[in-house]
Amino acid sequence: MLNEYKHILVPVDGSKSAESTLLKAAEVALRNHAKLEILNVINTTSFGFSYGVIGGNAINDIVDGEIGYLKDLVKRVETETGFKDAHMHVRFGSPRNIISYDFPKEYQIDLIMMGATGKNATERLLVGSVASFVNGHAPCDVIVVRTDLNNKSFKK
Repeated sequence: MLNEYKHILVPVDGSKSAESTLLKAAEVALRNHAKLEILNVINTTSFGFSYGVIGGNAINDIVDGEIGYLKDLVKRVETETGFKDAHMHVRFGSPRNIISYDFPKEYQIDLIMMGATGKNATERLLVGSVASFVNGHAPCDVIVVRTDLNNKSFKK
């Protein structure tokens, strides 16, 4: 099959768009018998990290919160789609660089599926969207998902 994907990356940031994209990615992964890599990048290029304002305990709390969020997403994907080969990852750094370069190389990603917009509207206005950057720089196929959030988001 020409467009068979085996390693699909879905970056998530807590936005409804990312969660809706994750549901679609699980469906694609099911059809392709692929692994689904769910990635949350803790942006260390933001003010608090760059200037040392955030201390060690706060960093631990942030990581624990993100791991809890990712565990919840994995359970929700399993419950709502039946897909059971999802893996969660947390990285520190620039979301643009990790999603575009580092993670795809490390995990042999052949498809990145991401929402058209994320949570950070301020950054999008100042330097452009992460989705736009990834679309232009990733070494693999990129699908930027625009979805009807009322019909495709996780059930609450």
